Amino acid sequence: MSILDNARRVSDAVNQAAIVLCVACVLAMLAISFTGFLYTLFTGDALSWTYSLARLFLPWIGLVSITIALHSGEHVAMTLLVRLLPMPLVKAAAVATLAVMAFFALLMIWYGWGYFTNATQVYMVSDNIQISYRWTAITVPLTGTIFLLHLVQGFSLLEHFADENALIDEVLSSNDQETRS
Repeated sequence: MSILDNARRVSDAVNQAAIVLCVACVLAMLAISFTGFLYTLFTGDALSWTYSLARLFLPWIGLVSITIALHSGEHVAMTLLVRLLPMPLVKAAAVATLAVMAFFALLMIWYGWGYFTNATQVYMVSDNIQISYRWTAITVPLTGTIFLLHLVQGFSLLEHFADENALIDEVLSSNDQETRS
């Protein structure tokens, strides 16, 4: 098995972990918000810390979900323009796109790590709940690292390399098999 195949497997596993992490963050936000709602409903008072604590999960959800979209090929693509180009230019554009993505990921890691190491403040959620800014700052270099890792998937990240007719046929045949059983 080649190094590239192993790297792609690691990318797939990291993507699954990112999905679990995002779902856990959304559930944590909902649980905190629902706790605040129930407390207000039963007591008539509001918990001052629920909104502040729940919003600390937003950077995690926002940034890590970007890597999930990248891995799935669900990012913004300009397929109409690419379809007008001859295949050698399509490949050149794809290579350039992947290079720009890698550069962006490296910038996120480089500047994100500096942001993380300089985040020394403490976020005061309440008198008793204090969370370091590093909790949210670490998402920037982490996202860059995952982003860079996903680039081992190569051209499969780019929508215009997918054969649409093959995908449609695959979906239709799997749908026919499900209805027969």
